[in-house]
Amino acid sequence: MWLPDRRKFLKFTLALPLGASLSACGFEPVYGPNGAGTALRNQIAFQAPETIGAPRDSDAYYFVRQLETRLGRAGAPAYRMDLTLDTAEVGQAITAEGDITRYSLTGTAGYSLVRLSDGQIVASGEVENFSGYSASGTTVQTLASETDAHERLMVILADQIVTRLYAVPGLGRTTGA
Repeated sequence: MWLPDRRKFLKFTLALPLGASLSACGFEPVYGPNGAGTALRNQIAFQAPETIGAPRDSDAYYFVRQLETRLGRAGAPAYRMDLTLDTAEVGQAITAEGDITRYSLTGTAGYSLVRLSDGQIVASGEVENFSGYSASGTTVQTLASETDAHERLMVILADQIVTRLYAVPGLGRTTGA
C-alpha cells in the first residue's frame, strides 16, 4: 500500500536537484524574459534578398522570408544581419540512357549578426544542408518539385541560423540599445 507514495516521493526528490542544477548552469528559456528569442524578436534588419547574391533570386527571397517569419521585422532595429547564400544541384539517379531522374540540392548560408550601437559582430557562422527532388514526371511536375525543394532548403537553412542565434550565450541580456 505504501509503494505508490514512495514513488511520488522519489519523483519529487529527484526533480528538485535537477531543476536547481539547470538554473545554476545558466540555462535560460529562449522565450523567457531574458531569453535570446525575446531579445531578438523584431530587432533585426535583414539584408534585402536581391543583395545577397544567391544563384536564384527566389532562393534569397524564401530565405529572408523565413528569417523574418521566425524573428520578426524590425521597426527600429538593434541589429543588422549580413547574409550569403549559395546552392548547387547535383544529379543523383542517372538511367542507362543518361537521363537524370533525381537531383540533390545543396545549400550553404553564411550569417553575421552585427550590433548597430557599436558595430560589433555578436554572432556569425555558416550552415549547410540539402534537399532533393524527382525529375521523373512531366515537365510541370519536375518544375514544381524543383521549386518546392528550393523553398524547403531555404526554410531549413534559415531555421538552422535561428537555432544557432538562440544558443548565443548572453544574447538575451544584451539588448543592443
